[in-house]
Amino acid sequence: MKVRTYEIGDTEKIAKLFYDTVHEVNIRDYTTAQVDAWAPADTDIQKWMQSLSSKFTFVAEDGDTIAGFGELEINGHIDRFYCHKDFQRQGVGKLILTQIESKAQKLEIKKLFTEASITARLFFESQGFMAIGKQEVERRGQKFINFVMEKII
Repeated sequence: MKVRTYEIGDTEKIAKLFYDTVHEVNIRDYTTAQVDAWAPADTDIQKWMQSLSSKFTFVAEDGDTIAGFGELEINGHIDRFYCHKDFQRQGVGKLILTQIESKAQKLEIKKLFTEASITARLFFESQGFMAIGKQEVERRGQKFINFVMEKII
């Protein structure tokens, strides 16, 4: 398993990983209507490419399989952070987060923050993040609970 920076050719695999993870892992904590709104089937690969390219995006790779990815923004925000449904609880998230933290330190970012799903909350807590608030957000007409979390580095 290695972690590297995102390449344009990863986009379709990452978009599929996102869709599959939300629909097969996050479904434990959210309804079908919620996961359909969160990760709709009509993926716009151009938008994904632009979004992934606009951040510091790290990809965990196991052979030809993308096992996970995470995005760091210049202000310390961790945006999308997902692990492949077949690689859950195998240390992939920790590997990606280590790279994100290393990059943040090089950029002299002092605090990382994210909005973690119910599903991801325990992972982030295990990595030293603290939940500082519970919030309800709306996406495509569906309301979701997530947690604002932060870590001083």
